[in-house]
Amino acid sequence: MSDDRTVQDAEDRLGDFTTSVRVLRLVPVAIGIGVLSTGIALALLDMIGLFTNLFYFQRVGISLVAPGAERLGVWTVLIPVGGGLVVGLMARFGSEQIRGHGIPEAMERILINGSTVQPRLAVLKPIASAMSIGSGGPFGAEGPIILTGGAVGSIVGQLLHLTAAQRRSLLVAGAAAGMAAVFGTPVAATLFGVELLAFEFRPRSMVLIGTAAATADGLRLELAHAGLISAQPLFPLVTPVPEGGVALFGAVVIGVACGLLAWVMTKAVYRSEDLFLRLRGRLHWMWWPLIGGAVVGVGGLIDPRALGVGYTTIHATLLGELGLRAMVALVIVKTTIWALSLGSGTSGGILAPIMMVGAGLGGVLGHVLPGATPGSWALIGLGGALAGVTRSPFTAIVFAFELTHDPNSLLPLLVAACCAHLVSVLILKRSILTEKVARRGFHVMREYAVDPLEATFVREMMTRDVTTAYPDQLVRDLYADLPEGSSARRQRLYPVVENGHLVGVVPWSTIRARREVSGLRVGEVATPSSVVAHPDEILRAVADRMVDREVGVVPVVERDAPDRLVGLLSEFDLLRARRRLLEEERRAERILDLWPRRTSP
Repeated sequence: MSDDRTVQDAEDRLGDFTTSVRVLRLVPVAIGIGVLSTGIALALLDMIGLFTNLFYFQRVGISLVAPGAERLGVWTVLIPVGGGLVVGLMARFGSEQIRGHGIPEAMERILINGSTVQPRLAVLKPIASAMSIGSGGPFGAEGPIILTGGAVGSIVGQLLHLTAAQRRSLLVAGAAAGMAAVFGTPVAATLFGVELLAFEFRPRSMVLIGTAAATADGLRLELAHAGLISAQPLFPLVTPVPEGGVALFGAVVIGVACGLLAWVMTKAVYRSEDLFLRLRGRLHWMWWPLIGGAVVGVGGLIDPRALGVGYTTIHATLLGELGLRAMVALVIVKTTIWALSLGSGTSGGILAPIMMVGAGLGGVLGHVLPGATPGSWALIGLGGALAGVTRSPFTAIVFAFELTHDPNSLLPLLVAACCAHLVSVLILKRSILTEKVARRGFHVMREYAVDPLEATFVREMMTRDVTTAYPDQLVRDLYADLPEGSSARRQRLYPVVENGHLVGVVPWSTIRARREVSGLRVGEVATPSSVVAHPDEILRAVADRMVDREVGVVPVVERDAPDRLVGLLSEFDLLRARRRLLEEERRAERILDLWPRRTSP
């Protein structure tokens, strides 16, 4: 009875999560990171506005305006060329890490650098991005803000005595705060951090990410109340998305189209990158953004709406203010100049271009789909494109909703995001974000599932049929009792038992070296086990101890009687737990049969 009570007490100590109260001391840190990231994000927007006003309107101002390319004619081409030249020089003599759109770089810092970011990146990245976007680059501000906010979180984490996992949570918290400050989307920013950057769904990270994002949005609202920024959603709608079965059918069509769009945009970016890589050895990569700037300039002559962050163009598309030809031209020009300039290694984000192209595609299809206006379908296309290209469907749904505050859009957004996500996953091995990480030699698994080691007890997988030794037994006699090829020889660890009590262990390596120890008794070569397991423990806890002590097999003893042996647990037993999961995924069987087969008498 006491044994059963002990087992029950041990199992009662297990919880759904492993987060402890130590996370509370990082909550104030996350709030501080939220404040800092908000300031940096808004400063970056002001810098973009400053450069845009200087380059295209020859005036001093920080308002975020669309590049007035139509005012300057053919001379417009020189503006993005100059911007690309400056970015290339900054990357060459400042930090090469400012190249790219920011999110894969943040992922790489998390994966291989212990979530550490160089402090100078927090300065160079926003300046380079503001220069690139302000000179007409077809990028969004969110990628640089995410990387810069992440840099702030990482720097704060490096100043404190923290683990790499804690620094990761603070890095992602800074990235989410920056995104929330720019778009006013704290929930989507939190989901974005969890789905794309944290590589886990645990309270220790989610709480800090959400805290920083909420702080950033709260501070943004206070600034709005003071009249410094707008309190409205970024893309307020006049006409809500209609509800009904027709809308859902259209959402399926747009979702499938956005899944195909994900293939087009991803391939376009990396084919462009491969094209520029062919110039290596002939032209230094420092000059590549200059070529990308020239492409942007030519694209701006064809369709000026494709230049810059394009928030006003996206809003006009959602309001249905663009005609069919304008949207077709916008989708083609924006995709082309965005892919080529990003492939050249310049600095800028990808979310705004994805939103613009997705909204344009939805608007184009909206001219043939019934049940809603082209503007309403543009919103569905915006969400579907985000879900398909980034493969973050929950982020895409909530993001589109928070950008417009239209509750009617949630159901069609869900349908479109799921369809786009499915098509993208089936036709693309990696997303536009993880492809760059993979090209640098790392693999990112985006599927999150319960670890079988977390859901299995030691008693379920341990080996109970154990060959034991006794102290007075000679080592050569023990070796002789282990026939070649027998399960006893594959055991790898032999508990030494005396009068029913565990007194030590002898590894197979000691027994195999019988020439040196063959005349000794087992008790003389036995050592206490440095790691033991209990039947009521989950496998994950024991696996962590085995990794920490670098042992491959441990004895299993009763919790209330540490010298009572009940079995062995090896690394192969841990793999058997994994096999159980594989059987659940691969073994197909029919449990119920509506038409039972007749058996012959």
